[in-house]
Amino acid sequence: VQLQASGGGLVQAGGSLRLSCAASGFMLYPYVVEWYRQAPGKQRELVATITRDGSTNYVDSVKGRFTIFRDNAKNMVFLQMSSLKPEDTAVYYCNKRPAPLPDGQGTQVTVSS
Repeated sequence: VQLQASGGGLVQAGGSLRLSCAASGFMLYPYVVEWYRQAPGKQRELVATITRDGSTNYVDSVKGRFTIFRDNAKNMVFLQMSSLKPEDTAVYYCNKRPAPLPDGQGTQVTVSS
């Protein structure tokens, strides 16, 4: 039973990336899924949330640039990130509620200016 975040990379400011959160060993659709990020020297920040019925919420700094969505057939949740800024540089993690799992390795997103 685990969640695996992937899809990060190095991108120039203004570019786009799509992060994937894949569930294994259980079905993801009944859960709230959240994307977090942690930049060096900073506290972990909740970036985006999606509920079972598809309602979404975002931290103000990413509104209009990031989109969280789920594909229940693939048992995955995605974070589409556009108009990336250097301040988006962080390790991104996904997790579920209730009963969050231990953090995986996350996926590194680096945005160059």
